[in-house]
Amino acid sequence: MLAVSNTSPISNLASIGRLELLRSQFSVLWIPTAVASELAAHPDPSAAEAIRAAIREQWIRTAKPKDSGLLKVLLLDLHRGEAEAIALASEMNADLVLIDEREGRGIAAEAGFSVTGVLGVLLRAKQTGEIQAVKPEIEALRFRARFFIAASLQTRVLASAGE
Repeated sequence: MLAVSNTSPISNLASIGRLELLRSQFSVLWIPTAVASELAAHPDPSAAEAIRAAIREQWIRTAKPKDSGLLKVLLLDLHRGEAEAIALASEMNADLVLIDEREGRGIAAEAGFSVTGVLGVLLRAKQTGEIQAVKPEIEALRFRARFFIAASLQTRVLASAGE
């Protein structure tokens, strides 16, 4: 499965020590150059090192999206990382875009991509037995990564996880 990620899923999973979930779910994860720049500035030293290691090991790979009309249009509504992730996914004919922000998810879905984010990664990890429960991971995201999750979304995710 060819997947392209925005900053948030990688950054948040690295912040809670769960970056390996991306490696197990996607043998290679592509990121655009803007996302690579954002990840290089990660404020948590251990998360930043985990991300650098993933890039050195080449299971997170960087590609520069073309300066296309699509990218220019996406930049009208999205931050550069989100816009480049969607543009790169389009160029690569990706199967999946990893993005957490609502507006970016909506635009990626409108463009015809399957979309998931950090919560989808956690749900899949529970289904495959990589993690025992989603709730403690959400709590870690909330407190260590300062990840916002609406109460109604948390309820739906936990119900999907059988928790």
